[in-house]
Amino acid sequence: MKLIDKKNFVPTVCVIYTVLSVGKIVLEAVWQGKFGIDQKNFLTILLFSFLGTLILSQHYRLSRLPLLLVGILQYVVLAAAVLLFTWVPGFFTEIHPDGYRDMLLSFTIPYVTAALVYYAALYMEAKKADQWLQQMKEEKKNENHE
Repeated sequence: MKLIDKKNFVPTVCVIYTVLSVGKIVLEAVWQGKFGIDQKNFLTILLFSFLGTLILSQHYRLSRLPLLLVGILQYVVLAAAVLLFTWVPGFFTEIHPDGYRDMLLSFTIPYVTAALVYYAALYMEAKKADQWLQQMKEEKKNENHE
């Protein structure tokens, strides 16, 4: 039995990379006694990756709605989280006048790209399942006629 195979190789590499990177950030913060902007940015990317993946994974709960509306709702929820994440630190430090726009753009471009890839893959998977179902129905129909 193989624990790592061609189906889970890339996800395994990604998990290992993430664990090592987060471990490095935590150790650096402890050893250096400060939490720098680079560490914060890396963990922010991890947080938004987690939130984006979580929200995309919940699409089936809104399956009664048109896909475009689902995509827009998901984006609005995540954009609100990004803006909230930018707004709260504004109580403790000054935010650049373009800070909200920059955070939204930094989030929007990769999220929309990932969402398009995700929904395209989902569409292809559904199409493949539908073809398989049609094939099974035809085989059963042929069996009944024989």
